[in-house]
Amino acid sequence: MKEAAGEANLTVVAIILIGVVVAVVTPLVNSLMKTAAGRACCTDGGGVVQGTNCSGGQYDGQSVRTIKCED
Repeated sequence: MKEAAGEANLTVVAIILIGVVVAVVTPLVNSLMKTAAGRACCTDGGGVVQGTNCSGGQYDGQSVRTIKCED
């Protein structure tokens, strides 16, 4: 019986650790995706990405983190 309780406790700890990792990684991935989308919009709009800004083209002078593509 002690072994079964120990395994259940390990399962609970593993589930909690997975939840913590997901909670930490999700905002990071969302930020990276927004930046990648902004870079793509900048280059599709005829601009060049320099650092975090778009130079030239449709989104000139805007930060790639705030660019939202138009359909």
